[in-house]
Amino acid sequence: QVQLVESGGGLVQAGGSLRLSCAASGRTFSSYAMGWFRQAPGKEREFVGAVRWSGDYTYYADSVKGRFTISRDNAKNTVYLQMNSLKPDDTAVYYCAAATTWAGISTVSGYDYWGQGTQVTVSS
Repeated sequence: QVQLVESGGGLVQAGGSLRLSCAASGRTFSSYAMGWFRQAPGKEREFVGAVRWSGDYTYYADSVKGRFTISRDNAKNTVYLQMNSLKPDDTAVYYCAAATTWAGISTVSGYDYWGQGTQVTVSS
C-alpha cells in the first residue's frame, strides 16, 4: 500500500513557474515508477510525465516537453514536478500516481495508486 499526497498547487500568471511535490508513505517508494497526470474540467485525465524507479529516466507528454521536469528523491519518498513557462492551457488538477511496472506508464490504467490531486490555475 502506498498513500500519496500532492502539494504546491496554486494560482500563477502565464509564463510563471510552480513546483509540485508528491509525498509517499511507506518504505517501498523506490519500488514504484512515479507519474504525473492532470485533468481539466470536462476533459479526461491526461498523462504529463513519469520517472523510473531510480530517477535516471524520465518520459514526458509532448505538450509539456521542455517546460516540465520530473525528479524524485527516494530518501525523502517524494517526487517533484517542476513546471516552467506555464500557459493557461496547463490549468488543471494535477495528480501523482505510483506504478509497479513501466508498461503502460502513460495510461491511467497503468498505475496502482493515486493521490487526491492539487489544483493549478494559470491566469492569462
